[in-house]
Amino acid sequence: MRALLVVNPQATATTPGGRDVLAHALASEVKLDVVETDYRGHAADAAAGAVVDGYDLVVAHGGDGTVNEVVNGVLRGGARPGLPLLGVVPGGSANVFAGALGLPRDPVEATYRLLQAIEHGTSRRVSLGKVASSGGELDHDRWFTFNAGVGWDADVVAEVEHQRARGLQASPGLYARTALAGYFTQRRQPASLTVQVPDEPPFEDVRLAFVSNTDPWTYLGDKAIRLNPSTSFDGGLGLFALHGMGLPTVLRYVAHLLATDGNPRGANLLRRDDVEYVRVTTREPVNLQVDGDLLGECTEVEFTGVPGALTVAV
Repeated sequence: MRALLVVNPQATATTPGGRDVLAHALASEVKLDVVETDYRGHAADAAAGAVVDGYDLVVAHGGDGTVNEVVNGVLRGGARPGLPLLGVVPGGSANVFAGALGLPRDPVEATYRLLQAIEHGTSRRVSLGKVASSGGELDHDRWFTFNAGVGWDADVVAEVEHQRARGLQASPGLYARTALAGYFTQRRQPASLTVQVPDEPPFEDVRLAFVSNTDPWTYLGDKAIRLNPSTSFDGGLGLFALHGMGLPTVLRYVAHLLATDGNPRGANLLRRDDVEYVRVTTREPVNLQVDGDLLGECTEVEFTGVPGALTVAV
């Protein structure tokens, strides 16, 4: 078996020693090549090259952004038979995709699980989400593995990326502080979204829209944040959208999500599970994020669920 290990050396939880241990462990089981990324999009380019070169396995070692790039590289020519297996060894601050797959979030334990999967040939097919956006700064497609969104959450991602560029480390505290500041910005300049799902009339004046490809939506430290608990890698997309952003409304949902295992309900909440697509349009450009990676601003975006798009070594 030929394998390519794609490593993001800047990921939060990766170390030179840990990367060497991972590489040596994999090299004992497969014919291994290693790429360390050094520019945005490098992981996607390396994974796309692995498809062309006939590799059997592409392993992403980094955070969810690295995993997303590798997935987009593997699927650059579209979802089709004969693509390499995807392996994941977490190395970021959240590692949502790995957690949703039931993989250990500890890199050493995840490496052991990956070696076991290689030895025994165990894998599973997973559905993915795909984004087609236009208007504003964007006019392209992008795959996502666990969540995407427009408005508030994408604004938070934009600000966290800005803070990380200034040298701050991503952490639950940084995300929480940024989300709080972003909330008050949303209150002063609320988004006005039109949301469409199959077989229903459009929903007008929506203030935010989160789309899930699996459960949980994300992690806050070790706490799983579950917006659409019925959403999974075996079905369609989940939608969590709010018509109002008043402080009592937001506090009620935040408290519920932090204190329980999800399944939120309410008059201001538009929630759907297992839908084929979610379409969002807006007059003014809004930020769009996928898997915690800011894509930029758009005025129209369609999120589509693609069943069985990729095979993952588990």
